[in-house]
Amino acid sequence: MTVDDLTAAITDMYRSLGDRAAFDVRLHPDLTIWESDAPDLLDGLAALDDLRSRRAAARGPAAPPISVAPEQFRAEAWEDTGLVRYVLRARYAAGQPDDCFRVTDVLRRDEQGWRIVHHHAEALR
Repeated sequence: MTVDDLTAAITDMYRSLGDRAAFDVRLHPDLTIWESDAPDLLDGLAALDDLRSRRAAARGPAAPPISVAPEQFRAEAWEDTGLVRYVLRARYAAGQPDDCFRVTDVLRRDEQGWRIVHHHAEALR
């Protein structure tokens, strides 16, 4: 186990964005989430799905990003616990500026591999 395993898990997760099942396999079902556009702590995948639905409704017909990728990784691991910090960049077409978020993920390794148990994302303005 190396910190490269942690950064690979995060990178692979965002590569599968758009395929909810493939994305969610990296999330522990009981994860907690802090997001800039959610005023309260979210508990579990059902709460995340609700946030996803609200975001899609608010976005309306606007084009989604053409890519979403983590960058500027800093990672540490202690046995079956990992901490990954990174900038998440969403790129858009047609000259729209990027959206960037500072992210901290806490991961636990279990029989299904590294999965996020806590996600904290803050929009950079």
